[in-house]
Amino acid sequence: MRRKEHFDAVVVGAGPAGSTAALVMARAGLRVALLERGEYPGAKNVSGAVLYGTSFLERLLPGFRLSAPVERYITRRSIGFMSESALFSLDYKSSSADVPPNYGFTVLRPQFDRWLAQRAVEAGALLVPKTVVDGLIREKGAVKGVRSRREKGELYADVVVAADGVNSFLAREAGLRGEFSLQEMTLGIKEVIALDRQLLEERFQINGNEGVAYEFLGSVTGNVCGGGFLYTNRESLSIGIIFQLSSLLRERARPYELLDGLKNHPSILPLIRGGSVKEYSAHMIPEGGWKMFPKLYAPGLLVAGDAAGMVLAAGCYLQGINYAMVAGEAAARTVIAAAKDRDFSALSLARYETFLREQKLIQDFQRFQKAPEFFLNQRIQNVYPAMICRLAEQVFHAAGGPKEKIRDLAAAGMREAGVSWFQLLKDLIEGGRSIGW
Repeated sequence: MRRKEHFDAVVVGAGPAGSTAALVMARAGLRVALLERGEYPGAKNVSGAVLYGTSFLERLLPGFRLSAPVERYITRRSIGFMSESALFSLDYKSSSADVPPNYGFTVLRPQFDRWLAQRAVEAGALLVPKTVVDGLIREKGAVKGVRSRREKGELYADVVVAADGVNSFLAREAGLRGEFSLQEMTLGIKEVIALDRQLLEERFQINGNEGVAYEFLGSVTGNVCGGGFLYTNRESLSIGIIFQLSSLLRERARPYELLDGLKNHPSILPLIRGGSVKEYSAHMIPEGGWKMFPKLYAPGLLVAGDAAGMVLAAGCYLQGINYAMVAGEAAARTVIAAAKDRDFSALSLARYETFLREQKLIQDFQRFQKAPEFFLNQRIQNVYPAMICRLAEQVFHAAGGPKEKIRDLAAAGMREAGVSWFQLLKDLIEGGRSIGW
């Protein structure tokens, strides 16, 4: 009996990984179905984000800047250490305003994801929104398609690309991964605050398409392990906090209260004053890095993006969208090669890892595999940010009187915080190793 719905590939999830995979495969002439559970691609995503990897996008879609819904190019980055009343920042600003540098750009995910999925459609992929996939179709130990909740919802394919997000029921059903631990998962909560464009540019001292990305560490999350961020969009701000789930539950903290604490911090409140909240959202994020990577392939199945834990959380690096797109392209190249050979076995699909290594994705996660654990250390999260702010306050205090050496002020602050010089040196060494020094 002839199967009515048979594709060369079915991609589950029209996020950056899934849409990129569908785009590349459709360009190669494969018959591709791109399934999305939301009303449209991006409808289920947290809105504001910074997207890194502009060189990859330029290669994938030459001249993408002319049509992509890019908010602002990042020309300034700041890493801030917070106490309850102060902020000490390491700030970098590029002077290359005329030619956008490769520091990334801010996007609103509902708009960007929809745009990227449309590029896949234009290449020939069939986009099927409002489609929830419940499971895999298997025959003789190989994946042969998916079951959805639509009428006649069985879709058959030579390969299924699971880009179905952090919970990835498909990867779990295939036995490629188990449940992620609470230590490996974070919860991101975010608001998009509308703000007059002229006022926004005056406050952040930016012009034209310039943008700013702030990341915060310290009292912003109280005793909960995590961090905060603030990004400039064209006429809005994206502000939020990311929490380690195990720490959040242990401290019995309320995420909304901590987000309010960030918004009302003396250094942040003047930046968002007068704005109005236009969107609120929450999202689970896999931040365990290399240690939480599942097996990436099985007969007839590949796993990409958040479904494979491809989010790099390494201090000054917090990236995921770019890795998702790289994985989507690698998955597509794997399927194209397998289709040419008419071989969809695990041995054939193992080329996926080779393609990921060519793009240095696996090497990045291996190189920074110690970073997530290090940056969730309580000293890094709470003790050192408070010490830095206190030291800066004492150094810049100008009320008169004798001045102490910075070394002596630092030593006094360390004694007060219960940190020895040995512990500080050890953390510096471990921190350097964790970020690849």
